[in-house]
Amino acid sequence: MDNEKYPQKKIDLFWKDFLLKTGRSESTEYLEVFHFELNEKLANELLHLVLIGQKKATASSLWSYQLEGEHLPEVGDLSIVTDWDGVPHCVIETTAVTILPFSEMTYDICKREGEDDTLESWREGHIRFYKGEGSQLGYEFSEDMPVVFEDFEVVYQI
Repeated sequence: MDNEKYPQKKIDLFWKDFLLKTGRSESTEYLEVFHFELNEKLANELLHLVLIGQKKATASSLWSYQLEGEHLPEVGDLSIVTDWDGVPHCVIETTAVTILPFSEMTYDICKREGEDDTLESWREGHIRFYKGEGSQLGYEFSEDMPVVFEDFEVVYQI
């Protein structure tokens, strides 16, 4: 987590407010703090879709988790979603996790992301994302690349 992008004091205050307002234990922890996408425009657009209840899932490369040594999401995990500037806006809870090859993604699955009207547009956008992320992290996109498809629900938002 980039401390400049996600000022810890701001995140801590947001998390404490979440715990207080939802009656959760002070020992409750979050999995991660993140924003969607690789650029400001798309990151903020996808956050908006989450906040209005249209985006209820996300798809990540399994290879990115492995290369960064990150914990795979599990049902019940809580994460803080920010805008591009690192300002926290909501907490999501993972409700399901499915891992399957990119080539096996169907529109019935990917439409839960709330971003696209067709499988073709979903594929185009995600191939672009995975190629960009892969060039940063050191993996190469392929049709058989395992995708971690995570369903979630917003459990708190400001």
